[in-house]
Amino acid sequence: MGLRKIDQAADVLADKIVSGFAMEGSDWIPEGATEPVSIEEEAEAELAPDETLKEQIFSMFRHNKLALVSAIIILLFILLTIFAPLISPCDPNAQDMYNRASNPCEGHILGTDSLGRDVFTRMLYGGRVSLMVGLLPTLISMVLGTILGLIAGFVGGKTDNIIMRIADVLMAFPSLLLAMLVSYTLGKGMLTIFIALSFVGWASTARMVRSEVLSLREKEYVEAATSIGVKRSTIMFRHILPNCLSTLVVLFTMNVPANILTESSLSFLGIGAQPPSTSWGLLVFEMKKYLTQAPVPTLAPGIAILILVVAFNFLGDALRDQLDPSLKD
Repeated sequence: MGLRKIDQAADVLADKIVSGFAMEGSDWIPEGATEPVSIEEEAEAELAPDETLKEQIFSMFRHNKLALVSAIIILLFILLTIFAPLISPCDPNAQDMYNRASNPCEGHILGTDSLGRDVFTRMLYGGRVSLMVGLLPTLISMVLGTILGLIAGFVGGKTDNIIMRIADVLMAFPSLLLAMLVSYTLGKGMLTIFIALSFVGWASTARMVRSEVLSLREKEYVEAATSIGVKRSTIMFRHILPNCLSTLVVLFTMNVPANILTESSLSFLGIGAQPPSTSWGLLVFEMKKYLTQAPVPTLAPGIAILILVVAFNFLGDALRDQLDPSLKD
């Protein structure tokens, strides 16, 4: 095995140093110890197998019914928003002036808003915005944070200090406040929301990945790969990054509901989704003054946000319990 050969080479090298012999040539290196491709493949197969992560997730679903139910709820929300035109044939902008701000009635299972538009239909289409804002900016910010965290942790020195000081500044302010600042600076709209959430979300991911890298870069297989001249980028992305995947999966499930809540808050404040488009936060904002008159269409978007956020949090907790070795007996 490649790692065993590296250990043998290290022992011989230590004996040479202690004995005071000159280390010229490469006769003391065991045969096959300098085969980087073989060493990389063996280390990757042992230390970062993709199948192991899949097996852990499937095992979690088999033994944790709450996580399974949460995943089903999340999938159901996604499918409902994707197939909104098939589920509700109504036009989300069609107005029924005879049934404005009404409770459930014929043709409107969740009632109507202040302009007589079907709330159920608008929730389906608004869910697209809320889920997209929850998923895409989270993915963008995590990719950015992962790359910066890998660089900071592996390279170290001034690079690490610069990246981490910027992250400290961003983490010193509430994410909602920073998102509001970006939104007010760039103007209202969904593009601004995407930029704001992507900009403020990478710092926590970068710090988490950096802490993982600081631990992993001291491992024998990383030192071995470095000693034989394997490129830094190869070490970071082929050996260290796969060992961070479990942490990143948990972070993703935790950050998505946080972004959904942030988008809902910004839309509620009037700087998120803009009419005629809609989101769950904007629906709550538009109907808040009709709470006593039409409680069902007023509360329905807020309940949808609550259910989805709780489902993501339960799934994230289950993944953390399953994938974090420190929490296992």
